[in-house]
Amino acid sequence: MANSVDSAQTSSPSVPTSAPATQQSTDMSSQPPSQPSSTGASKPAKQPKQPKANAPAAGPGEEKLTGAELKKKAKAEKVARRAREKAERETTGGAGAGPANPTSAKKGVAGAGAGGKDVPGQQAQKGQKHRRGSNSQPSATEQKKKQEDKSVAVFGHLYGQPRRTTIAGAGKEVHPAVLALGLQMRDYVVCGSSARCVATLLAFKRVIEAYTTPLGTSLSRHLTTHLSHQITYLSTCRPLSITQGNAIRALKLAIASIDPSVPEASAKATLSDFIDSFIREKITVADQVIAASAAQKVQDGDVIVTFAGSSIVKQTLLTAYKQGKKFRVSIIDSRPLFEGKNLARTLANAGLEVQYSLVNGISHAIKDATKVFLGAHAMTSNGRLYSRVGTALVAMSAKERAGGVEVPVIVCCETVKFTDRVALDSIVVNEIADADELVPSEPQQQVTGLFDPVAAAAAAQPDPKKGNSKTAAASAPADTTPAPDASPLSNWKDTANLQLLNIMYDVTPAEYVDMVVTEMGSLPPSAVPIVHRMSTNL
Repeated sequence: MANSVDSAQTSSPSVPTSAPATQQSTDMSSQPPSQPSSTGASKPAKQPKQPKANAPAAGPGEEKLTGAELKKKAKAEKVARRAREKAERETTGGAGAGPANPTSAKKGVAGAGAGGKDVPGQQAQKGQKHRRGSNSQPSATEQKKKQEDKSVAVFGHLYGQPRRTTIAGAGKEVHPAVLALGLQMRDYVVCGSSARCVATLLAFKRVIEAYTTPLGTSLSRHLTTHLSHQITYLSTCRPLSITQGNAIRALKLAIASIDPSVPEASAKATLSDFIDSFIREKITVADQVIAASAAQKVQDGDVIVTFAGSSIVKQTLLTAYKQGKKFRVSIIDSRPLFEGKNLARTLANAGLEVQYSLVNGISHAIKDATKVFLGAHAMTSNGRLYSRVGTALVAMSAKERAGGVEVPVIVCCETVKFTDRVALDSIVVNEIADADELVPSEPQQQVTGLFDPVAAAAAAQPDPKKGNSKTAAASAPADTTPAPDASPLSNWKDTANLQLLNIMYDVTPAEYVDMVVTEMGSLPPSAVPIVHRMSTNL
């Protein structure tokens, strides 16, 4: 009997499997470890495991939990307690001290907020992220503002989308001829108001020739929409000129006047003839008439002053020279396009006596002038001349020349360049080019191909430090100054309080213009709106 009791007592701790382990350890811990069992056996009881502090035993009225459930519950309570402690530290100013185990703290916050509400720890983290984001926001804004400060505030309304540099992103409706023309205008390969107008019309002629009217529509309606894609692309490369706008407006009127019952081939032929006649009458023949009329103003012994490189002025001077008149031409030019260089070469090759100077020498160039011939980008309705920047300076210098003798200023302009717009200054309406164009990328050199003694002497001069160049280069500190041939504006974007403005046009008041020579005759600037109304109603 004693053997059976001993064996039952020995195996009793492992028999009950459904009772919780925590309950067993609690009952056994109530007895001292050295106290014998009730059966009188001398074998000491097994030392139980100490329960966790945050895993209390189930009360008499609670449902008994398994060991795994108790561990999970204890872990959740521990994580929630750490989250509360962290929230209290952040609210009291102790946010710098993070938890010992950040991974478990993040899990606890996520588990506590699973019910759809943020616990205090999450709210504190969100507030901290918001403050951190607000602190970093001004730095990005200040950096962006620093880049935008390179634009001149007075002309801020003219800074729009930068010019297109490639054909990437162009619509599939854009014709290849228009794609090429846009980049040519952007790079000043096609430059000048008349040249851009003629090139645009010729490109549109190729577009019309390759055009096919879709089913269910008419040419007079759909072709206008098709041309709008071409015009939009050209305007992204460079803003359209006044002449281009007038020519496009006339072409759209011609398209709208086509009868929808006319066959497509006949309509396309009619439009092609319209483009050819527009170029011939408004530009080619008009230039010939203007050149012949303006050449009559030139007399023997005159000193003609002109600015930049107007094509109609060039044709006028060549016509006067072919008539046998002896005169001298003084060309004033300016950066960054230096359009006067081509004009100087052309006139010099034709046999004329030419003087070339930059705009900073305008007082010397205008000193002996007898007449001033200027080209035009447009003539506004209030009689003002809208032309290449620097034109107004030349006209005003001619009127205010030292000695009190005014020099007549004559403008050669086709009527297709007239506009009903009104220009009061050069700020409201203008075109801004890239400021980097003002920074020369190549060293200065002669306009002609003649021998340059200064450059030859500089190249032949021996370098006294040539023998010890390697030693000096190794011992001397790094020099960050630009090379002698480099422009001082090469790093202008990194220079504080420095802004470059590259505007394309300026406005000359009507009182500084004596005469406007057109294909309809010579007229004063005040008659520009009347002639424009007559030419548009023809």
